[in-house]
Amino acid sequence: MQSKSYSIFGGHGSKSGIEHAAEVIFTICGFFAVLAVASISIYMLTSGTPALFKVGILDILFGSVWKPDAAVPSFGILYVILTSIVGTALAILIGVPIGVMTSVFLAEVAPQKLADIVRPAVELLAGIPSVIYGLLGILILNPIMYDLELKIFKGSSTHQFTGGANLISAVLVLALMILPTVINISETALRSVPQHFRSASLALGATKIQTIFHVVIPAAKSGIITAIVLGTGRAIGEAMAISLVSGSSVNIPLPFHSVRFLTTAIVSEMSYASGLHKQVLFTIGLVLFIFIMMINVILNSLLKKGGNKNDK
Repeated sequence: MQSKSYSIFGGHGSKSGIEHAAEVIFTICGFFAVLAVASISIYMLTSGTPALFKVGILDILFGSVWKPDAAVPSFGILYVILTSIVGTALAILIGVPIGVMTSVFLAEVAPQKLADIVRPAVELLAGIPSVIYGLLGILILNPIMYDLELKIFKGSSTHQFTGGANLISAVLVLALMILPTVINISETALRSVPQHFRSASLALGATKIQTIFHVVIPAAKSGIITAIVLGTGRAIGEAMAISLVSGSSVNIPLPFHSVRFLTTAIVSEMSYASGLHKQVLFTIGLVLFIFIMMINVILNSLLKKGGNKNDK
């Protein structure tokens, strides 16, 4: 007696119809994703380029004076660009090693009970609003930085004291904010490495630490790089917390200077800007957009080169 097979899709005709409908739906969703990126790109280009021609590309990108309300306004954003580059780079240098090592601890080293305690704490960090990070920075970090500033520049007649709202405070807050992204994605990548990779390494006489750093982490490199890319995007795009702890003044990005990032420049002045001033703020948004795109392209190209070397 032959057993009958049953399908929730019915016959072959209905199954083909459902598959075709699913294909159409997926295509439409993919089209809307591409359309969203294209629409944002077109909007940023059309809104950000007029000021470049009215003020001058060199005057905006390489000017160091930002006085939009002066009798003769100046719209130089060189220091703002440098602050975003330096601040993001320092936050990545601090946050990424801590995040990756924490993910290694959770995925490879920590006992299950301890990991079950640490992991929810990391997930809670991801759910905290950015303004809370800024408030904590004002209450805890800025006073510490101000005390340190008073000791270092005691008796100085040239230093402009910031009250602790400076580049260091902004970098530390950014480094803390990118930790959940880096930890969660890196841990997922580490856990996705097949177990037989570890078993083979241990069978060849490698220690557990050697296996982690020479086998597991290289095998999870693509996922870790993705975590770094997303963490970098979070750092570059953050505004609210940074506006509270950075001082929001246009200065050379030195450790104890009050500084302004690209995002905080837009947030702090967009509410009252008008005319050419507002157009320049859209230009700053365009610069920020280009920065993020360049970072994504560079890191993805590095990832592909690394993958090709591993294939060889």
